[in-house]
Amino acid sequence: MTALFIILTPVIASIISFSAKNRIKILNATAIAASSVELAATLLIVSDVVRNGVYSLAPYISVDYLGSILMLIVAVVGMAASWYSTGYLRTEVSKEIIGFRRVRQYFTLLHLFLMAMFFAIMTTSPILMWIAIEATTLSTAFLISFYNKPSAIEAAWKYLVINSVGLLLGFFGTLLLMYPAFKSGNNGLVDWHTLLAGVSGLDPFIAKVAFIFVIIGYGTKVGLAPMHTWLPDAHGKAPVPVSSLLSGVLLNVALLAILRFRVVVDAAVGQSFSRELLIFFGTLSIVVASFIIFTQKNYKRLLAYSSIEHMGIAALGFGFGGAGTFAAILHMIYHSLTKSILFLSSGNIFLKYSSTKIAKVKGALSALPITGVLFIIGFLSITGVPPFGIFFTEFSILSAGIHEHPAVIVIVMISLVLAFIGFLESVVGMMFGENDEEITVEKEKTMSSTITPIIILAAILIIISVFVPSALKFLITSASLTY
Repeated sequence: MTALFIILTPVIASIISFSAKNRIKILNATAIAASSVELAATLLIVSDVVRNGVYSLAPYISVDYLGSILMLIVAVVGMAASWYSTGYLRTEVSKEIIGFRRVRQYFTLLHLFLMAMFFAIMTTSPILMWIAIEATTLSTAFLISFYNKPSAIEAAWKYLVINSVGLLLGFFGTLLLMYPAFKSGNNGLVDWHTLLAGVSGLDPFIAKVAFIFVIIGYGTKVGLAPMHTWLPDAHGKAPVPVSSLLSGVLLNVALLAILRFRVVVDAAVGQSFSRELLIFFGTLSIVVASFIIFTQKNYKRLLAYSSIEHMGIAALGFGFGGAGTFAAILHMIYHSLTKSILFLSSGNIFLKYSSTKIAKVKGALSALPITGVLFIIGFLSITGVPPFGIFFTEFSILSAGIHEHPAVIVIVMISLVLAFIGFLESVVGMMFGENDEEITVEKEKTMSSTITPIIILAAILIIISVFVPSALKFLITSASLTY
């Protein structure tokens, strides 16, 4: 029954938000209450998976080790984003940037977005998973065009078209892999176990073609190069809390789809084929993103390209396998927390400076002391500076591939150095220096809804960078044995 709470709670919250009449307090209270219920229910499911190895509710609802980890990411980042949204949108309403109607639309779609991601993780049906991930596209397209500016509308259309075409290719690959099940007379919804059971009837060539469609299709949603072109525009134009969910959560959900199909394809043709594809797309993503980070002039787009880089690192870890798989899963966790910290902090910077251009932000550390410190923590983490966890995951991933792919490791290391230099230059320019005369220095309220969620995320990041709880380590170890 716990899974029903996770599915029904955001649906009910969305209905309440849509029905609210000029009462922003109702929208805020609903968002915080719904995200709290979702987090509590997720913790119950995670504890059940730790004890029993799997959580199952119905024929097509089941959560495995990796699924429980991603559900926890969705719940934690989702609650932080929902909580932050209440203060962020309140500020924009007070500045008359948006009105109540926009706030109501925002929360209505935000709850549906979270529901679609939860369902995509929990379902055992490839078809239902595809529908859920497509639903995230539809709900977030309207959130990306939230401010109704020409550039935002263009970014939303670009996001909608590119991702829909990509997912259509992924759906074609899905049908190819499901053909043996259809041929054997299976008339119901095919699940992952059915696909695995039918690999003996799957032609190896067809399996390879199908996985190419899958990795290109769902890789579009992950933001792997060269299918990444929608991501910087979408993340740059969406409201900041939505950007934190797009970068910190949705990309992982799409990567989960690739990994689940990979298990089926590996059973049919062996591991080398999928590994080479993941290594190729992972390396290309790192290289492309690093060069653009080095020359980026917009801090939200800078963070978006960083997401491309880090999803490439995760893909590389899964491609190398072994210790690289463990590190890749842990890297997904660290990246989700870190990117959420950075995006939410950038929201406070935007509210203060009214610009996303790096050149127009100076002295943020003095103008916004708490936000500035949090942003610097996020910067140190995302660039792999010890003792933050990303340093250890990147080191482990590179170590896992050094013997078989030394050339790839050299290329990746050069790219990571380039990304660090580009990030460092941007952050130093934003955090230090003299403020413009119109920028006032004010004391931030430590209990503000635009500060507290970021502090909590930063505390979680620091704690698990130093000490990974035994339950989480068990989940990651168990998941790495499957994927």
